[in-house]
Amino acid sequence: MLKKIQEIKEVARVFGEMRHLLPALKFKMAAHDEKTSLATAFEDAVAAHPDRIMLIFEGQEWTYREFNGLVNRFARLLQEQGVARGDSVALLMENRAEFVLSMLAILKVGASCALINNSLSGAGLVHCVQAAGANHIIVGEERALVIDASREALGRISSGSYLWFADSGNTACPDWCVDVQARMVGQSDENISGTREITAGEVAFYIYTSGTTGLPKAAIMLHRKALAASTVLGRLGFRVKPSDRLYLCLPIYHITGLGPGLLAFILSGGSVFLRRQFSASNFWAEVQQFKTNSFIYVGELCRYLNQQPEHPQEKNNPLEKMLGNGLRPDVWDAFKARFDVPRICEIYGSSEGNVSFANFFNKDRTIGATFAKVALVAYDQENDQIIRDSEGQCIEVAAGTPGLLLGEITADYAFDGYTNKEATGKKIVENVLNPGDEWFDTGDLIREIDVGFAFGIRHFQFVDRVGDTFRWRSENVSTNEVAEVLNQHPQIQVANVYGVEVPGVEGRAGMAALAVDGSENFDLDALARLVDSALPVYARPVFIRLQRSLATTGTFKLVKTELREQGFHLDQMGDDAVYVRPPKAGSYQRLDNDFYQMLCLGTAGY
Repeated sequence: MLKKIQEIKEVARVFGEMRHLLPALKFKMAAHDEKTSLATAFEDAVAAHPDRIMLIFEGQEWTYREFNGLVNRFARLLQEQGVARGDSVALLMENRAEFVLSMLAILKVGASCALINNSLSGAGLVHCVQAAGANHIIVGEERALVIDASREALGRISSGSYLWFADSGNTACPDWCVDVQARMVGQSDENISGTREITAGEVAFYIYTSGTTGLPKAAIMLHRKALAASTVLGRLGFRVKPSDRLYLCLPIYHITGLGPGLLAFILSGGSVFLRRQFSASNFWAEVQQFKTNSFIYVGELCRYLNQQPEHPQEKNNPLEKMLGNGLRPDVWDAFKARFDVPRICEIYGSSEGNVSFANFFNKDRTIGATFAKVALVAYDQENDQIIRDSEGQCIEVAAGTPGLLLGEITADYAFDGYTNKEATGKKIVENVLNPGDEWFDTGDLIREIDVGFAFGIRHFQFVDRVGDTFRWRSENVSTNEVAEVLNQHPQIQVANVYGVEVPGVEGRAGMAALAVDGSENFDLDALARLVDSALPVYARPVFIRLQRSLATTGTFKLVKTELREQGFHLDQMGDDAVYVRPPKAGSYQRLDNDFYQMLCLGTAGY
């Protein structure tokens, strides 16, 4: 009897969810030539909610009217500095109010915004700026030294095209930069002309994704796609109301923090509490202080919060709804039970991809459903290739079986690609189910799962990434990029980089199997100096395995599957020496049994 009552309640709950789903199904993506954009949508939000709080950051807050005035002043300054519709402007700054200000000003002018990962420097930074064809760079005081070190390599950008925002005030504006705050004084705060001429098919953002080419790829995001993603996820996932407040600590150069986070709220009249970075110890106090009822997450943040000692302000907290990605099933259950958050909308997608999923029905442990046509096809992980039948077509897997996720490319679910045409072509799979059809290769393994009553709508669960990319510290790591750096070490013949699971830690930690001559004399300190100088923190290998030679396939591809399965486990290393870099350590040390046990117990501090 009790089971029957629970089933009736679940059916009633799902029917209740449908009243939110049906209105959103009427949303249609704007045509390429339609005069609409993120900038006009923001102006509409300002007109509708002029006196509501839009942004809260480090002791300051702005209404929509106040912030729009600042955006207009900066937009006029950008025009004075030669930024015009169709141009590209690179933005390198930490999460702060000036980042949002710069992004909106760029969009109002009709230029596109290249959102640079603020941990990049050197060749990676130069590549990202050049891949977007940027002629101007907006930089925060906190990253000015990084830009200065690369100015020679960025030679095509003139001194007058560097625009600088103060931060701590500890350093003055460099003589090669324009001081934005000083030059904004006296500019008109009225909306600029021309904004409402921008069309949905123009480029809004270049968002960078790690790939297998060794350097990030610039994914093109048109206004129409950004509007659709933020609108649909805002309506269906967060169900944003003007009275809602978002806790935002994810980097807004990434699509999760930007689209369903920042944009979904400021285009709907909601409020955003913005933080430079996540702090587990301050989280609940700030949630209570700023009355944030919404949280945009990645799974790793939830795991950190689960691991924290009980906080007095976590009880009776105002959080009502969360949206994000990468929340593992075990973390999901513990988080929901401990913090009593009624709604968790896990999503799946990518900056460049043409398909996305969302847990609209608030089912546990699922990425939800999609409106796009998708196929889960058989995939050979050992040889890194799709399995085809005798007629050359892909083989769809059964429900419950992991398969490579492909999204059919159509007018409504287009793949806009990268700035690199060769990279774009590699992501398109042809002749999948029918001769001549084209599908986007997500590079991810997904399985269909049974979630109970849900109107027959298929639900899915993320399984793993394939190929040469893994995720660590909420960042995608290119194995080829890391290997290219490691191969610069004079004692390394070849490096094979892959991600390995660490108990209790989100994502996969970087591990490198190195073919070396004479492991006894291998210079580990030189290796640490090399990776520290050439790689961002999240891409630096945590584990090193020294071997005399590396196994390859018949086509001379490095074998990763067995190495990934063995991981760092000492009982599977044979005669190979294994080293680890503990959290916050400056060097590698031999992995001994004591630290190995801490890793296995999830108490090593990663």
